[in-house]
Amino acid sequence: MNDIHDTCVIGAGPAGLAVARALAERDLPYTHLERHSAVGGIWDIDNPGSPMYSSAHFISSRTQSGFGGFPMPDHFPDYPSHRQVLGYLRSFADAYRLTDRIEFGVEVRDVEKNADGTWTVTRGDGRSTTHARVVVCTGSQWHPNIPELPGNFTGEIRHTKDYRDLGELRNKRVLVVGAGNSGCDIACDAARAADHAVISMRRGYWFIPKHLFGRPVDTLSDGGPHLPKWLEQKVFGALLRIVEGNPVRLGLPKPDHRLFETHPVINSMLLHHLRHGDITAKPGIARTDGTTVHFADGTSDDFDLILFATGYRHRVPVAQRYFGDEQHPDLYLSVFSREHEGLCGVGFIETNSGAYRLFDLQAQLIASYVQDGPERFTRLIREDRPDLSAGLKFVASPRHTGYVDSGAYVKHVKKIATAMGWPTEGKPAARFEEVVL
Repeated sequence: MNDIHDTCVIGAGPAGLAVARALAERDLPYTHLERHSAVGGIWDIDNPGSPMYSSAHFISSRTQSGFGGFPMPDHFPDYPSHRQVLGYLRSFADAYRLTDRIEFGVEVRDVEKNADGTWTVTRGDGRSTTHARVVVCTGSQWHPNIPELPGNFTGEIRHTKDYRDLGELRNKRVLVVGAGNSGCDIACDAARAADHAVISMRRGYWFIPKHLFGRPVDTLSDGGPHLPKWLEQKVFGALLRIVEGNPVRLGLPKPDHRLFETHPVINSMLLHHLRHGDITAKPGIARTDGTTVHFADGTSDDFDLILFATGYRHRVPVAQRYFGDEQHPDLYLSVFSREHEGLCGVGFIETNSGAYRLFDLQAQLIASYVQDGPERFTRLIREDRPDLSAGLKFVASPRHTGYVDSGAYVKHVKKIATAMGWPTEGKPAARFEEVVL
């Protein structure tokens, strides 16, 4: 398709699918490009470059994670596996008749703004098409952040992006560096499979179990009273100390921040393995020498493999010059380019809740704006800089640059959508139909 009035959606992972549905249900023309051979984005473990690993599960529960109008099915477990999430995404695409409209096997080489405000999208084969708008949904977990390792380590060094299965850890002494959600998952794999397992973290974290009182932890706030964030910090922090005890006695560093001031680490098994001696916690790395790693507390240990679980850069190679900062592009509501009208991104928000509902909310904003195009919203894109922190003081780290509280974000976006007369979620589909993978 080569229609200067349409919208080009790049990527058919969860963000791209949400945008496609929002455009399709308004009968707005769009072109949808995906470099892989199927729907799913990072959740397709067979997608080249995907950071998915065999033990991966959602960290938000299924009841809090589906797209509006298309909940995850009741037979899914509380925390679906990566294959179940992939099946859900493909069912979503089929239910809304999105799959047949996607051009698979089409890699985008470049996006360029034209003098008349349109956008030229150049594909890998050199063919170009022109569009009124471009929505980049290429995802934020494709380009690993790999810090410099001090000294001269002679063992194997990898980023967890290239990790797939615990069989890769057998008969090895393994050090996992970093304590994000995937890092903790993979550290638990190492605890079960490696000859010796250690996790290194420079700062302390609050570890939130996946279940409390027999319920998924992210359902508790929805079902209980809505407390001010400062009071929620105190109440939930005290509850964690009662349930989990003091993690410092397990060798973990004490958090240097209050609860909710970093991206939540939702993991029930790391503390279990620490308590059973299957894995040991160490502080940051001071230096390396051969296969020996020296830690900041003066101790040292020998390893065959160092796995960096140190996150990702929000790179947008197809349009980096327009998005700017690799860590946090300056997008209004994490969606609309402030400087380049017609350029949007979905999938780059950093927040403390399940992402799919937010992707859906963002997609609805884009589609409504495409349909109505009111000048008053254009002014908001240029001028509105709301405080979406809910009073939280997020830690000073690259990941938390531009971080938002999910509740504050949703409240603000819904307020804007209501003022504009716009919907905030997609229409229901007939039913979920299982996709066999």
